[in-house]
Amino acid sequence: MSEAKKLYIKTYGCQMNVYDSERMAEAMGGAGYVETDTPDDADMILLNTCHIREKAAEKVYSELGRFKGLKDAKPDLKIGVAGCVAQAEGEEIMRRQPMVDLVVGPQSYHNLPALEAKARGGDKALDTQFPLDDKFETLRKRGGKAKRGPTAFLTVQEGCDKFCAFCVVPYTRGAEVSRPVSRIVDEAKELVERGVRELTLLGQNVNAYHGEGPDGNDWSLAQLIWELDKVDGLERIRFTTSHPNDMSDDLIAAHGECAKLMPYLHLPVQSGSDRILKRMNRSHTAESYIRLIERIRAARPDILLSGDFIVGFPEETEADFADTMALIEEVRYGYAYSFKYSTRPGTPAAERAQLDEEVKTERLHRLQALITEQQRAIQDAMVGREVGVLFEKAGRRDGQMVGKSDYLHAVHVSDSTVQSGDLRRVEIIESGANSLGGRVLPA
Repeated sequence: MSEAKKLYIKTYGCQMNVYDSERMAEAMGGAGYVETDTPDDADMILLNTCHIREKAAEKVYSELGRFKGLKDAKPDLKIGVAGCVAQAEGEEIMRRQPMVDLVVGPQSYHNLPALEAKARGGDKALDTQFPLDDKFETLRKRGGKAKRGPTAFLTVQEGCDKFCAFCVVPYTRGAEVSRPVSRIVDEAKELVERGVRELTLLGQNVNAYHGEGPDGNDWSLAQLIWELDKVDGLERIRFTTSHPNDMSDDLIAAHGECAKLMPYLHLPVQSGSDRILKRMNRSHTAESYIRLIERIRAARPDILLSGDFIVGFPEETEADFADTMALIEEVRYGYAYSFKYSTRPGTPAAERAQLDEEVKTERLHRLQALITEQQRAIQDAMVGREVGVLFEKAGRRDGQMVGKSDYLHAVHVSDSTVQSGDLRRVEIIESGANSLGGRVLPA
């Protein structure tokens, strides 16, 4: 029996890339590969890239440069670039970095074994098409049945039709496409059989989900969640990332009525200035966003909210930034992801006059200070409360286990009776810098 080849995957960016990397590893397992956590002994290196942040392509070329010595020492080593940078700059990557053997875009991962075989034959392999076949179903059928951890991502929707002025997703992931309900449920059941107890449903615009239901009609995300609610052994459901304009009435209601849907919602607003929101092509206002938050909290009063903010968007004034700070003060976020605006080639905002970096940096620091203050206050308020915790792994100390609460807070306990995959009630007894300490309550 020949020795298995080794595959090293480095993943950048969002949770969807994490999901994609897992599927690619499973697909390549069918081609005789096993994963390794180091590139040094790999027979194939795959960079699963993200195009959201500034200079993303340059970072990929820099990373590839680090592998030149490995390639020189091991000519049979195959190097591939996948993901959104691959989609945006596939032919340029091949031209600029000849050591790359294959390039595959996000919609063509199911062709990875065939591309690897082509590269093994000595030919360059490039696939950045938007095929009509269901890559997820192809990858699922090829995937293994190995034991999984208690949490997993499950992509239900891809692409985006919103065309925000700062975003490359519509160009790298394509138009919105939703998977059929039956295929999602089948994959969820398989994951539960392999040990998963919590699923996070993924999509670039996940609450715009409109997949075909068992009745032949398009189903909403709320309908999908209620269908997954029926899966025995699945204890928790989350979803990300959402757009305010697609937060439908039935989805808001589900937050108040579905026990498996966790009280956590990531709902990016990006700015609190109506003028900037219009320039971003966000198609909502600060007022409509705040009224939406009020409706969501009416349905689920204890819900913890997180958001995204872009600071220093072209033409943002100090008054615009003050509007953003005022919105944050009013909403009060448990988490937030904040960034200085950076140009993405090919997007409308990249052509506009840019703010000075010093201005962007100073505003970002002010915004992050406010978010940190809110985050810590909400976390500290958890002390004395009882929460559910799904334990995932051992902590740093002997006898310590770490998991996530209903509200996505990291929680650690010292209890030798707790194992990975246990879902237990925990009393929070302390609040640290980035996590909560708890005491497991009797079952």
